[in-house]
Amino acid sequence: MQKIYILLCLFFSFSSFALAKEPVTKYSIKEIQRLGLEVNGLVLAARSQVNIAEAGVVSASAYPNPEVTVMAGPDAPRLPFELTGPATMQRTVTVSQPIENPFFRQARIGSAEANVEVNRASLDQVRADLAAQLRIRVYELLLRKEQAAMETAIFDVMEEIQRRIKLSVEVGELARFELIRADTEVMTAASRKEAALLSAERARVALFQLTAGALPPDFAIQNSLSEPVELPVLEELYQQVLAANPEILRLEAEQNRTQLRIEQERASVLPSMNILYSNFQDRQFTSNTAGLSVTVPLFYRRRGEINSAIFDSARVRETLEYRRYEINRLLESAWQAMQIAKRRVEMYEGGIIRTAENALRVAEAAFRLGERGFIEVLDTQRILRTARLELLQAYFELQSAAAEIDRLRAHYPKE
Repeated sequence: MQKIYILLCLFFSFSSFALAKEPVTKYSIKEIQRLGLEVNGLVLAARSQVNIAEAGVVSASAYPNPEVTVMAGPDAPRLPFELTGPATMQRTVTVSQPIENPFFRQARIGSAEANVEVNRASLDQVRADLAAQLRIRVYELLLRKEQAAMETAIFDVMEEIQRRIKLSVEVGELARFELIRADTEVMTAASRKEAALLSAERARVALFQLTAGALPPDFAIQNSLSEPVELPVLEELYQQVLAANPEILRLEAEQNRTQLRIEQERASVLPSMNILYSNFQDRQFTSNTAGLSVTVPLFYRRRGEINSAIFDSARVRETLEYRRYEINRLLESAWQAMQIAKRRVEMYEGGIIRTAENALRVAEAAFRLGERGFIEVLDTQRILRTARLELLQAYFELQSAAAEIDRLRAHYPKE
């Protein structure tokens, strides 16, 4: 027995030491958002698109390269040697340098730069969406954990009531039917408890997915589900959304790009030129010639490409106007949802929960004294459970509405 006692002491000492070496890491919502924005694959892919667009600016700014043509070969005489003399070698070198249209070049570079802004706005859109999803998932995890804790507490209470009823049935104070009902309620509470625990684990897995597994397995969250929400007034939010919403900024940059594309297509109608220089040499002569090659758009003046660019610009402009209106309505909807959730929280915190808790305490005391039956305790327990679930859901809806508003105004921790 002494050896077993010593081994147990060593085991628990080692376990305590291991727990002390690996404390649970707590993260705030902003830290989880920053972590997700750093490692999420969609954000990394959107950032690569920005790099590709920036490389496109380098390509658009490059000057055209000259073309060099070299031709050489022997001369084969067709007349007698007395007339032509000996055979010889000839060589021709031709250099062609395109002269780029400055209006076309300026529009092409501007279009590439506008494409960079489009991709940057798309990157901001991905970031804002991911940050909002992470925030909602964090509060969903807190919601599921609160629900699991509540269902666990109800299960413990049901087990205690079942134990009391079992003793009463054994001494003959209650009928066995009451014990059967209590057993059923305990099994129902156990089922709800297991479902709540599995829902909490599923919410935790969703966070792992959005952060690409960067969170430690035993992480904890510093925030609480009932923390207050502080946002500017609605009029100020309107201004922030119109100035910072990534989708609006992307469409504005895309509209600028389509306008520059129209200018680029119109500038391409102007004549293009190539400067030519040629050097010819054989045994007797050396010839240097220079010239100018001009492409004249006489028959086809790119009418189709210009019209396509004009219609594309109109499409983007109409989409921009509609999305501005629609995003304002989304902001109003999220604001109204937040106000409704706040009102529900005030109602449940202001008296509904307290009244249900008092009713449950009275019913439990009456049950212990034998003045009330199990059904009264069960009814009051269900009323309190429903009220607490509604309060937790109102908390979650409040935080979800705030997250949606922050998504619309691109308010998230910057990298």
